[in-house]
Amino acid sequence: MEERTGKPQPRVGSHKLSLNNRNSAVLTGISDVISFDLKEVLLETQQGMLHIKGEDLHVNRINVEKGEVDIEGRVDSLTYSEVTNFAKKSESVLSRLFR
Repeated sequence: MEERTGKPQPRVGSHKLSLNNRNSAVLTGISDVISFDLKEVLLETQQGMLHIKGEDLHVNRINVEKGEVDIEGRVDSLTYSEVTNFAKKSESVLSRLFR
């Protein structure tokens, strides 16, 4: 029989972020990679949208099935915000264009 301690148990695939010396990041719990370039990476995580800003950012590995992303480059800021459904927004823009 399993004993409960009252602490919430992490979900399988829970979101984790490990940043090493501001130039190497390993992330788990990624639902989607929205966009990335040399100065910004936008990820949808299980904890909300994550906007990473920096210089010379490179996404070295993406495994969406496992929800994992590895990033290298100088990280200047990490900002979380509420999840926004980008697919619905793009559909509405497209539907308005073709009316």
